[in-house]
Amino acid sequence: MLFIDAQGKTAISRQAKTAFIPASTTKLITAWLALNHWGEAHHFSTNFYLDSTTKTLWIKGSGDPFLVSEEIAKIAANLVRSGLQDIDAIGLDVSLFETNLVVPGSGLSNNPYDAIPTAIAANFNTLAIRKLAGKILSSESQTPVTAFAQSLKEQISARTTRINTGRSSHDAERYFAELLAIFLSRNGATVGERIVWGNAPRQKVFYAHVNSKSLGNIIQPMLKYSTNFIANQLVLMLSAQNYQRPANYSDVQLYMEKSLGKQFNWDNFVMKDGAGLSRENRLSPEQLVQLLNIFKPWKHLLPEVRAGLYAKSGTLRQVSTLAGYIVDSRQQWQPFALMMNQSVTHRRRYFMAGELGN
Repeated sequence: MLFIDAQGKTAISRQAKTAFIPASTTKLITAWLALNHWGEAHHFSTNFYLDSTTKTLWIKGSGDPFLVSEEIAKIAANLVRSGLQDIDAIGLDVSLFETNLVVPGSGLSNNPYDAIPTAIAANFNTLAIRKLAGKILSSESQTPVTAFAQSLKEQISARTTRINTGRSSHDAERYFAELLAIFLSRNGATVGERIVWGNAPRQKVFYAHVNSKSLGNIIQPMLKYSTNFIANQLVLMLSAQNYQRPANYSDVQLYMEKSLGKQFNWDNFVMKDGAGLSRENRLSPEQLVQLLNIFKPWKHLLPEVRAGLYAKSGTLRQVSTLAGYIVDSRQQWQPFALMMNQSVTHRRRYFMAGELGN
């Protein structure tokens, strides 16, 4: 535990240098790495190429973590507006990431928090669907049901659920292509059913889509809802850009640890993933507070979990963490970090943090 008062002095310190499992407070690290590298106003882009010989629309996956249905609908409308009329196939270039990545610490469940990272992803590689009278329906008005979603009918028992697209990156990428095809058809384009994988043609970009969401708009919900998918997409994109090779988790660890070591001169820490799923991750309360001291330009991106308390929590089995800022009556943002090797409710953690400032 570590709490720094408004004068920058250590007010409370208990095992502040001890390395704990940070769980989802790791996302504070990921947020800082991304914001420091790209800037809060940055918008991710995705390039589209049209091979007129084979009548294939190619998508060069950029890892953009926020290609939700509404954004894909905009892409389709803009592609048709740019002159796309008739294609036989959709081509997917997913070479930015290694295929079938396994996130350190992730499970094999169909829960959204186990969604795998991919170079091209729709709706955080999850589906919101419901089963009614044996039929699969969408639980989101903006998201049509695709052939891939229909193929999951036998796996769905609940009436309404959100699941991930599975452990195969091809399934996740196929889901994106199917959604795009439906939206293209709704805009008047003729689209064949074929989906192919390969390298996008080396030619002029037909259409470059700039996401309507800024990096700040993406990180804010990542921190509020603790979205593992977004966090891992960001660190994979950072490592791919830095090392100029397909993203993988060995490079993620290398990138995170080198970047943090250079910035803070840290040792005795481990960063295996960007979301905090791995139980091998290690950070100390002191290190988290050091990070929070330079995170202040983006402090507004943290959720207010209770009055005057802006923080990110983390929870794994027998691990409870909370780190952020206590805002006093003079609007002074005071950083703190709680890290415990036990199960503590969120409400109790918020209470404990609130007591630090009293």
